[in-house]
Amino acid sequence: MNFLKKLHIKDFAVAIYIVVAIVMLIIPMPAGLLDVLLAIDIAVSMTIMFGTMFAPEVLDMSFFPTLLLFTTVFRIGLNTSSTRLILLRGDAGKVIDTFGGFVGGGDLIVGIIVFIILIIVQFMVINKGSERVSEVTARFTLDAMPGKQMAIDADLNTGAIDDAEAKRRRDKIQEEASFFGSMDGATKYVKGDATAGLIITFINLIGGIAMGMLRGGLSITAALDKYAILTIGDGLVSQIPSLMTALSTGILVTKGAKTEDFGPTILNQLFKRSQALFIVGFVLAFLGAFTPLPWYIFVPLALLFVFLGWNTSRKAKIAAIETEVSEEEQEAEEIRQPENVNSLLAVDPIELEFGYGIIPLADVNQGGDLLDRVVMIRRQIALELGTVVPIIRLRDNIQLNPNQYIIKIKGIQVSEGEILFDHYMAMNPGYVEEEITGIPTFEPSFHLPATWITEGQRERAESLGYTVVDPPSIIATHLTEIIRQHIDELLTRQDVQSLLNNLKDSNPALVEELTPKLLGLGEIQKVLQNLLREGISIRDLLTILETLADYAQTTRDTDILTEYVRQALKRAISIKYFPANETSSVVTLDPKIEQEIMGSVKQTETGAFLNMDPQRSRAIMESVGKEVEKLENLGKTPIVITSPIVRMYFKRMTEDYYRDLAVVSYNEIESNVELQSVGMVTA
Repeated sequence: MNFLKKLHIKDFAVAIYIVVAIVMLIIPMPAGLLDVLLAIDIAVSMTIMFGTMFAPEVLDMSFFPTLLLFTTVFRIGLNTSSTRLILLRGDAGKVIDTFGGFVGGGDLIVGIIVFIILIIVQFMVINKGSERVSEVTARFTLDAMPGKQMAIDADLNTGAIDDAEAKRRRDKIQEEASFFGSMDGATKYVKGDATAGLIITFINLIGGIAMGMLRGGLSITAALDKYAILTIGDGLVSQIPSLMTALSTGILVTKGAKTEDFGPTILNQLFKRSQALFIVGFVLAFLGAFTPLPWYIFVPLALLFVFLGWNTSRKAKIAAIETEVSEEEQEAEEIRQPENVNSLLAVDPIELEFGYGIIPLADVNQGGDLLDRVVMIRRQIALELGTVVPIIRLRDNIQLNPNQYIIKIKGIQVSEGEILFDHYMAMNPGYVEEEITGIPTFEPSFHLPATWITEGQRERAESLGYTVVDPPSIIATHLTEIIRQHIDELLTRQDVQSLLNNLKDSNPALVEELTPKLLGLGEIQKVLQNLLREGISIRDLLTILETLADYAQTTRDTDILTEYVRQALKRAISIKYFPANETSSVVTLDPKIEQEIMGSVKQTETGAFLNMDPQRSRAIMESVGKEVEKLENLGKTPIVITSPIVRMYFKRMTEDYYRDLAVVSYNEIESNVELQSVGMVTA
């Protein structure tokens, strides 16, 4: 009973429709019931035809391929029942008898000719055209999917649409591909339906004549006269709904308008050009006045077309004047209105502004792929650091030099660069001795010496060992490095809340325990920002939050909590800084300096800070510089190892002097990592 309650009355209607079609294949139908079912078939076919005509979008009829299958099965059931009645009783009901006598004008030959015309039209015109259009549409729809996906990603990346709209558009693309793919096969149902109707009609004719002569004792003329009318009526009553279904298929697969109504769109496109209407009117008037054609038909028709042309021209002029007046009124209204400054207050998290010479790199129509690269940057950062990069806004700025670009973080310029659009940048990796001629420059991301070379020099530079990159790669790399440097600033409380919501789906108990009972959203944000500031990925959010839940009961100092989290992430930190199966060269910190640093730490209500004599601090930094230079001369990444309690304070001392210096505590290193000290920071 519960199952029956869940079923909707529409579910019963569809189920009964299919069941009746199956039953007709097995059980003989009375002539009266067959009349009702034939009328239903005609009504359903008309509903489908007009439904496809007035559907604003093809996806509004997304179940059309299934409808074709259902109506085909139902019509085959009708043909089977009518054939049974014609052969057994010589009477198939009032509907078939009427179609055989009335549509054919009571003449057997006329009825046969009308039936043949319907078959030819359906086979040679509608079915064949619909099948070809469905095939081509399906192919082009599938081929266009990658381009549409890229366009959606580009709009999402530039902020033209939000995530919800992007998801809706992607779903629509998938639905269109599935629909037109199904329609490509569903047109075979329509063709098969017409073919089956033709074969069944032929069988009825031969079988009826045989039954009349062998069982009814009729002459061949009488049998032909009796059964041929019934057969033609049966063929017409099945082919007319089949023709409407085939017409519906053709309308649906050739529908060009996506959101406009069918009828008004056709009439507007057909009768909106006054010049064409005037020419048609003059031609019709000439034919009616100077040829033997009936003037009383052609001349009035010509006058009608001339009137339509005059009326269309008048409406077009009025519409143009109204548009011009409306635009002037709108401009005047905008001038009169007080300026809306609210839109000027918004600040984009990340902006890339460029001169007009770089526009082709961002224009998809000119072959530019900068938008695609920006999308890849967001994906790369998400995989590498576990956080979502905000929308990167791309803008052209005519105030910049043609080949100049600038990068802004929260509306403030943080870096800039300049490229040569038709050149490549060649960089010496350090071991190439032969120099290459070109325009000297510096790589903008790491400020390395480089040379601008032409397309013709590219192959030679690569053969010599130079690293050669194109302008879009230069901009993308520069933008990536800037985002990495400022990713902690870009992590907002809303971003943290989204990360917590994602984790809550699989670990609700952890999230509910941690926030807001133990830590607030802002405190979790500060811990994650501390990690991102030093390039530590927060992808393993589960481990981070579990560590915070363990230690937040004893302290709410976000700096100390960050150190606990780093120790919990020591496997990831070890992999980041210390390659496997290799002895890593590092610099250690003199224990005396560690004690001195800890003695200079001052505790306040807002947290701890380092209060060290400036001269002493400068001396320590000079020693750090010497040790870092040793590692760089060895081609190694500068890494300083300290005790856990000193690490964060020493990092704060060095980050203003050596931003890329990695400071790692002993508790953040896996036991299987092999280290070699090449120096010690002393002062």
